[in-house]
Amino acid sequence: MSESVSRETLEKAKLNQETSKIAWSELQRYFAQGVVLRVDDSLDLIDVSYQVSVDNKSAVEAWVEQGVLGAVSDEQAQSWFADDRELWAVVVRPWVLVQERVQERF
Repeated sequence: MSESVSRETLEKAKLNQETSKIAWSELQRYFAQGVVLRVDDSLDLIDVSYQVSVDNKSAVEAWVEQGVLGAVSDEQAQSWFADDRELWAVVVRPWVLVQERVQERF
């Protein structure tokens, strides 16, 4: 395995360990600062976080253009607050990336 692949694997593992569930109400301060990014559930939160952390501009721009990565809208924030929604979150300074938890289906 090459050194770059090994580094990517280690960084993704670190991001995975730093990812946790958190109530939207606890993220209000960061939303107010404009540093919360919503990651669509069609994407892997860890993969997106890694690409942001290594400043992969082309991948990030493509996701933004596709509408699967971007700022949380006021309407979405209000909905999450009203529902007391719990989200997956990971910090990639200066950003807090959040993703709605996919409901388990039995």
